[in-house]
Amino acid sequence: MIRLLKFFGWSFVAVFCGLLLVLSGAFLYLSPGLPSVESLRSIQLQIPLRVYTSDGKLIAEFGEMRRSPIKFADIPPNFINALLSAEDDNFANHYGVDPSSLMRAATQLVKSGHIQSGGSTITMQVAKNYFLSSERSFSRKTNEILLALEIERELTKDEILELYVNKIYLGNRAYGIESAAQVYYGKSIRDLSLAQMAMIAGLPKAPSRFNPLANAVRSKERRDWILGRMYKLGKIDQASYEAAIAEPVNASYHVPTPEVSAPYIAEMARAEMVGRYGSEAYTEGFRVTTTVPSNLQELANTAVHEGLIAYDQRHGYRGPESRFPGKTLAVWTQELAKQRPISGLEPAIVTQVDNNGLNVLTRTGEAHVSWNTMKWARKFLNTNSMGPMPKQPSDVAQVGDLIRVQPQTDGSYKFSQVPTVQGALVSLDPDNGAIRSLVGGFAFEQSNYNRAMQAKRQPGSSFKPFVYSAALDNGYTAATLVNDAPIVFVDEYLDKVWRPKNDTNTFLGPIRVREALYKSRNLVSIRLLQSLGVDRTIDYISKFGFNKDDLPRNLSLALGTATLTPMEIATGWSVFANGGYKITPYLIDKIESRNGDTLFVANPPSVPKNAAKDTPPEAAALTIDTINAAPGLPTVETQAVAERIVDGRTAYILTSMLQDVIKLGTGRRALALGRTDLAGKTGTTNESKDAWFSGYNADYVTTVWTGFDQPESLGRREYGGTVALPIWMTYMGGALKGKPAHTQPEPEGILSLRIDPLSGRIASPGTPGAYFELFKSEDTPPTNSELGNSVAPGSPLPADDGAPIDLF
Repeated sequence: MIRLLKFFGWSFVAVFCGLLLVLSGAFLYLSPGLPSVESLRSIQLQIPLRVYTSDGKLIAEFGEMRRSPIKFADIPPNFINALLSAEDDNFANHYGVDPSSLMRAATQLVKSGHIQSGGSTITMQVAKNYFLSSERSFSRKTNEILLALEIERELTKDEILELYVNKIYLGNRAYGIESAAQVYYGKSIRDLSLAQMAMIAGLPKAPSRFNPLANAVRSKERRDWILGRMYKLGKIDQASYEAAIAEPVNASYHVPTPEVSAPYIAEMARAEMVGRYGSEAYTEGFRVTTTVPSNLQELANTAVHEGLIAYDQRHGYRGPESRFPGKTLAVWTQELAKQRPISGLEPAIVTQVDNNGLNVLTRTGEAHVSWNTMKWARKFLNTNSMGPMPKQPSDVAQVGDLIRVQPQTDGSYKFSQVPTVQGALVSLDPDNGAIRSLVGGFAFEQSNYNRAMQAKRQPGSSFKPFVYSAALDNGYTAATLVNDAPIVFVDEYLDKVWRPKNDTNTFLGPIRVREALYKSRNLVSIRLLQSLGVDRTIDYISKFGFNKDDLPRNLSLALGTATLTPMEIATGWSVFANGGYKITPYLIDKIESRNGDTLFVANPPSVPKNAAKDTPPEAAALTIDTINAAPGLPTVETQAVAERIVDGRTAYILTSMLQDVIKLGTGRRALALGRTDLAGKTGTTNESKDAWFSGYNADYVTTVWTGFDQPESLGRREYGGTVALPIWMTYMGGALKGKPAHTQPEPEGILSLRIDPLSGRIASPGTPGAYFELFKSEDTPPTNSELGNSVAPGSPLPADDGAPIDLF
């Protein structure tokens, strides 16, 4: 008996030593190729890029993996207990490897002939998820075991669990438990019920098979099994167990929906981040704060949406998008599933037509569309004509028509259609170029083409202020008289004749420069450009940020035939709004890392605040540097100072002239806003192919463009004042609501003098119709007696002596 015991004893020792030698050999062979466990402490999980408004509202999220890492201290104990009950109930006691689990897995392999489970502990899964592939092989399993042993030596149990719960894939692009809680329940893991936590804890084993969205029955079985394990292991009491078991499966898909609709802004921010960081922009968890306040962006969205729909409905109804007559409800439902909403306009199929309106089927159920919302729908013939007014709903729609309806706040629906016309809006802070709102089209889902940044169109008369600015900076005054009379240009080499005219085809004779601008007289603009010289004027205008290649080198430049984007126009107009300084538009205000560290803060060149408006930039910069360097004061980063490109007095006088456009000219509709600080200008190109309005006060400069992507007429009665201006008014009216009037301060060197309206000279006492006009101190006109009646007032400057110019 003793000899038998000795035999078994020595046999055990031999087997043990053999296993020890095998494991030691495997370790010595494999360990040189194993990664460093220490790297787990500094590992960077993939976190998506998130873009926010300036007031912290989510605009968009970019990245393949939805992940929101959570600290161990923030994980609810009930979830830890649910997870360990499901995955590794011996986690607190083993050292990375659980022999009983491995033996169970080995027994299953022997019995079935293939691997059914890996016998992995949570520590082994951490090793696999962070360092190894999902390949099922003995060498990979050995590496997993060795790494698990090393992980247990280097990290605490809490650290291992934190790594595990933040890495695991839990279905529907959710990585980590916090992201899964958001995706399935729309709230943090800390706010879930016990049953919901058990549901999340059941996902690591098979995210697709136990997914509550894909298979509610199987996921509930898994959840209830985990709750039973928790009760059996003493982690919850009987009352908690019974209450959790009774809770229904209430998971639903929660996409991290934007809090503010700003898709064009989001795409601009994404592109800039990729330009800065490459593909890491999508994975490093950057938090981007833009310059866009949510309230202004929502105002811009509403203004463009309502303005384009109003234009579209003025020109009639183009008919249904498709027709499915005689189909069943099931077929209609299938067809609706293929459609998607466009800028809030929902697809619907007409199921019944009566005298009160339409019954329709939407993607969410049945609805009614009132006849009163359909009366606008005259048949569209072309942009200039429509059919007769409809007398009843059947004149507009038939059963089976696929139409668009617009949900209202009271739950009702309006009859509508998706406009074919497009538009763009850009609003900037004129003091530093911060983009305050931007809309690049009617709907991003319809077209991601950003017309605000990419569409080069002719600005028409909204470009004239740049020519007038050049004139005011080169000896002309607001009182200078210029002849508004017919003019003919002949090119003797090409045998071409150009006879420009005013849009009303009338002529007013000698007219003041101020009046010519607010009445938008084309011939005066041409004469100003001719007098200044095209080359000289282009050199001047290009300082506003325009590319010279986009400015035609001929007299048509005065009529706005350049090809420019709304952003370029708004940027140029900012110079008038801020008193003569060139700014550069920017969107990203701050970039933060995944840990909340600030990586970038914008410091754009800005209009100096600590210096007078007419202080040279060099002096202003010196003043700010001196303040920062003053003894006893904290060091502050020097504010970059914008370059002055226009005399502040020129900007001030031009602003007063552009205010007259609203008071007396083509922008008179804006008087309805009841403000005294608005300046602006309409723009309409030939055949009304483009309609513009640009305007500002000292807070915001905003440009609106409207037109078709493939240029065609907006209609013979459509202009900048009818299409673009209403959009501008809706936006600026909301943006400035409750704000006091804000205009640029009057700079030094401005005089206000009484002027004779007939001569443009200083008025004598008792002159009839005399009015006050603004002048630079060195440009004050003489009196009649000083020059005599034989001298023509407002004599134009000599033309440029450069090379010959094209006429058209």
